[in-house]
Amino acid sequence: MTRQLFFAITLISTGVFLNPQAQAASAQLCEDRNANCLGRCADFMGGSGDMGGHQNKCLSTCDRRLISCVVRTVNRR
Repeated sequence: MTRQLFFAITLISTGVFLNPQAQAASAQLCEDRNANCLGRCADFMGGSGDMGGHQNKCLSTCDRRLISCVVRTVNRR
């Protein structure tokens, strides 16, 4: 009986250690962070840029952060 209990505990603990992290939750976390970043970007010109035609740099910064977060999530597998 103790041998079977030992094997059962060993099997369960091995399954716990080999079980990958929840990738969907990590991807949702990246999307939530991106939404928070975009919410902090103030686009006073309505997307038309400033007088020189330069676009808002905050949006590209948020995109880079989202891409790096998703890449880190995928590489963790």
